[in-house]
Amino acid sequence: MKNDKKTILLGVSGSISAYKAADIANGLTKLGFHVEVVMTRSAQAFITPLTLQVLSKNHVHVDVLEEVETTKVNHIELAKNTDLLIVAPASANIIGKLANGIADDMLSTVALAVRDEVPKLIAPAMNTQMYANKIVQRNLNTLKELDWKEIEPREAMLACGDVGRGALEEVEKILSIVRKEI
Repeated sequence: MKNDKKTILLGVSGSISAYKAADIANGLTKLGFHVEVVMTRSAQAFITPLTLQVLSKNHVHVDVLEEVETTKVNHIELAKNTDLLIVAPASANIIGKLANGIADDMLSTVALAVRDEVPKLIAPAMNTQMYANKIVQRNLNTLKELDWKEIEPREAMLACGDVGRGALEEVEKILSIVRKEI
């Protein structure tokens, strides 16, 4: 899996913004990164693994019990070979799991196995009230204390029709932040 290219692990969680993960994966690949994608089950309701596989040019990881190579533990190998982890979009659910050490799906399991020194970015995308919720903010602050960097959501009209902070940051800005981190 590992080669001379920097490896970006792109985590995609369940949000209407999951479709933008296609542009993120495509952009990172065009920038010359080796992109590995890990999706939650909820993310697959919004975008298919096949789309992200075609754009990343790699198998998309969705099941913690699926071992791509029988001689290796997949989630550990992915973590070992990661030069930067980005979760985009990050739902309130995955933020809560990561902040509290819950590892019950492929994305949360791999994230917990990534070395401490690896840069970690999280790009929330959710309804304004969810983003402003004290529990979500506490979880984000916990992640920041653990050296995660938040790519804050932008203010926009959201899928539910509300206007406010919660929209995934623009893809170009996300790509720019990744380039600066790695």
